[in-house]
Amino acid sequence: MLKIIYAGTPEFAVPALQALQASEHRLLAVYSQPDRPAGRGRKPQASPVKRYAEACNLPVCQPQDFSEEAVRQALIDWQADLMVVAAYGLLLPEAVLCAPALGCINIHASLLPRWRGASPIQQAILAGDQLGGISLMKMERGLDSGDVIASSAIAIESHWTSGELHDRLAPLGAELLMTQLQDIESGLRSASPQDPAQVTYAPRLLKQQAEIDWSKPVAVLQREVLAYNPWPVSFTGLDGNNLRIWNARASDAYRPGLPGSVVAHDKQGLYVSCGDGLLQVTELQFAGRARGTAAQALNARNLTGCHLA
Repeated sequence: MLKIIYAGTPEFAVPALQALQASEHRLLAVYSQPDRPAGRGRKPQASPVKRYAEACNLPVCQPQDFSEEAVRQALIDWQADLMVVAAYGLLLPEAVLCAPALGCINIHASLLPRWRGASPIQQAILAGDQLGGISLMKMERGLDSGDVIASSAIAIESHWTSGELHDRLAPLGAELLMTQLQDIESGLRSASPQDPAQVTYAPRLLKQQAEIDWSKPVAVLQREVLAYNPWPVSFTGLDGNNLRIWNARASDAYRPGLPGSVVAHDKQGLYVSCGDGLLQVTELQFAGRARGTAAQALNARNLTGCHLA
């Protein structure tokens, strides 16, 4: 039985925490980022990891960072065997990385060394990767640069959104973690260094990246729409407001026109011209309206002939 500290924040980190809670291992404490304002009222809301931990009556710690000696010492005082980290979102200094007897391991949503950084799931879809997966990594001071203990790969379907890939990787991470914890000391000893020549980076996403440039090739735009669902969601201009595009695919159903022009719509979608073809928008959202299929949204408005920019 291991004495474990768990650190995670978003929904991705919940399945591994659930698995640990149900195991023979002892969870000493759960670390999660401080509550953040969310929703229309901008009221502070607990992270998914915090909500689950509190429901299980687990001690929850929410430091702003680890810059203060008292915060670092509080973690050291737990006297953990191991710290498991999954999408925590805070940098861990050397004193924290060395505090547990066996160190810290990270559940990362890519096949390292591909896609080190904050947005590995979205970057895999943006790049059109055919394989994604989970890496269990020894943590060190570099950005996702530690030795890989184990990995598990899955095929990425071309129509998957980031949300769909996320929902497959999160339980895969929990499964890989629990398998490796059976003999974690052996796994740590046999961990493999990453190949520096294969490193790619996945920087944090910004909302403005999701603005659609209709001059791009249709294959690129399809991947962008899928990658930015569920956040930050692709958008384009329509009558001074933003039209959000939740799902789309390439189509040859109609003859394309100028980039950004809506050439047709039918029960299957809204057809918008791109740099080299036609994007069929299947799910969208008008400003101030609910998200829905293109057929539902377009019942009230015919956009054929409009120009999106």
